[in-house]
Amino acid sequence: MVIWMRCAAIDMIIVDTSAWIEYFRDGTTTVVQKVAHNLEHELIGIGDLIYCEIMQGISSARERRVVSELLLSLPQYEMVGFQMAGCSAANYSMLRTRGITVRKTIDVLIGTFCAENGYGLIHHDRDFDLMANHIGLQVV
Repeated sequence: MVIWMRCAAIDMIIVDTSAWIEYFRDGTTTVVQKVAHNLEHELIGIGDLIYCEIMQGISSARERRVVSELLLSLPQYEMVGFQMAGCSAANYSMLRTRGITVRKTIDVLIGTFCAENGYGLIHHDRDFDLMANHIGLQVV
């Protein structure tokens, strides 16, 4: 069983790949505004899993440089180790028993990392909303 506590103030926010895509493509206005606002206030960090997902989706060398420079200027977090992997697996199993199937393992890892560390998450992916209340994830 995962024990969690909600924090009144969020000291760090992780932006999921889905939200970065919206931001870089000037997509969904509310997501773009959340990312821009929190970047401006220096509240955003980048996780290694998210960095990998973003960078593998960019084909232009110039765009890779620009995006990488921005992302690597943020506080950096290693999101997975054996303890986090075990906690994520437990969360996945618990969610399944409650009828919630998260489509991608990486989303459970990201959601668990944020919940365990008390970090907020900006996203554009329904799976995070489904798991949020069950694992203590603070969606921004």
